[in-house]
Amino acid sequence: MGKLEIRGGIPLYGEIEIQGSKNAVLPILAGCMLGEGACVIENCPRIGDVEDTLEILRGLGCRVKREGNTVTVDASEAQGYKIVSDAAVRIRSSILFLGALLGKMKKAVLPQPGGCAIGERPIDLHVEALEHLGVVFARRIEPRPKGQDAVLIAASGAGLHGGRVRLRLPSVGATENLILAAVIGDGETVIEHAAREPEIDELCAFLNLRGAKIEREPDGSLRICGVKTLLPVTYRMRADRIVTGTYLLAAAATRGCIRIRNFPAGELDALLALLQRAGGRIRAEGTRLGIDMPDRAAAVPYVETAPYPGYPTDLQSPLMAVCATADGESRICEAIFENRFRTAKELEKMGARIAVEGRCASITGVEQLHAAELCAPDLRGGAALVIAALTARGTTVLSGTEYIERGYEDICRDLRSLGADIFRVEKTKSGS
Repeated sequence: MGKLEIRGGIPLYGEIEIQGSKNAVLPILAGCMLGEGACVIENCPRIGDVEDTLEILRGLGCRVKREGNTVTVDASEAQGYKIVSDAAVRIRSSILFLGALLGKMKKAVLPQPGGCAIGERPIDLHVEALEHLGVVFARRIEPRPKGQDAVLIAASGAGLHGGRVRLRLPSVGATENLILAAVIGDGETVIEHAAREPEIDELCAFLNLRGAKIEREPDGSLRICGVKTLLPVTYRMRADRIVTGTYLLAAAATRGCIRIRNFPAGELDALLALLQRAGGRIRAEGTRLGIDMPDRAAAVPYVETAPYPGYPTDLQSPLMAVCATADGESRICEAIFENRFRTAKELEKMGARIAVEGRCASITGVEQLHAAELCAPDLRGGAALVIAALTARGTTVLSGTEYIERGYEDICRDLRSLGADIFRVEKTKSGS
């Protein structure tokens, strides 16, 4: 595992194209399990979570091929329904194979999903929702060497049927699992209080292109009419809105001027409104969007994370890095995950003034941060520390890069293309 070395104080300038969406491609790859023939996914990012997902697909018997940023998945001969790969416990999105396997094999066995330790993310919403469609769950214990028994989720979809499900919370993962379980088969399924994130609509667009019948109702509900099978298609992923937002915030923090060539229009309105209030000049031209932040960003008096179309929790930590050097006092409240503020301790090592009380953080902006030895606490927290390092005096060394690589294809390449002085330094055999 390597480290990042970042010399701060250089404004970002230039133009960049954004990688394919992590949060959209993961359910789409699970959806490749359904139907017949090979699906070709273009602009598929080369990130840790995707590579783990491809490993799971291979373990289930799918033929998987990657050529650059194009991935081909053929599940025609897949017979597996039990996930045994260690990749499943590394990533949260492995839970999406629950719906896909129930839809294809009518049964599923998988371990508890992993992912970043940003807070409690129980799967009870997934279980409750699928039980409404006739799925029966059981808890299975499998002995492991050295006495570390594995707790597995076992599900039977022998009685899977259509129905009306109302989610207690608009969970993205539970909505995706319901879609994947219900898209093939008899009957109609209606998901009330469904998540509205763009990644949900991209999954539906992919499945509809394959012959599914999924519609978004005016009230936000999803109506799914089951079909007999799905066809092979070629599908191109849209730009990742969280990576896009990260680089826009990096430009704001460094008082830079950048342009996104393939901006995902309509997906970041809450962020753009906030950046404009902070003094950013936003220019949109078709699929291109530019930001110019000539002066020190103004503080953000109050922002609270919320499900889409609210301010995204995945951009809360990067925003905190901007607020650390903003003019005035900012207040951020985290309403989604309770452990999102672990980044604050690392920012304080750089001279940031942050007071955390429960799920809210007050940030008093300082003129400049200073370099420090840091460790990324999670995926988005790692990206936030990169932003802070870009503004700091001196050279920051950041470890924990494996978290960042779960969601950012090559953050060094991208930021260097905008003028940043950032490099990955591999550890030697001695660990130095």
